[in-house]
Amino acid sequence: MGYGKLTFQIERILKERNISKNQICKDLDIPRSNFNRYCRNDFQRLDAGLICKLCWYLKVDVGQLIEYSEDA
Repeated sequence: MGYGKLTFQIERILKERNISKNQICKDLDIPRSNFNRYCRNDFQRLDAGLICKLCWYLKVDVGQLIEYSEDA
């Protein structure tokens, strides 16, 4: 039985705001390899500190950054 999945909307938000991955990683001191995993939705656990940094930087709330969807 699946409980659904979480999907980050980082790539869409960055594209809409014309922000490069290199720039956000530099500004927030985030390793690019870790950031790329979140962009690909390739993660097992969430880093609360990183999520707070992204929300602050992008001026979004968690619900805009992360989307929950039920399994079909």
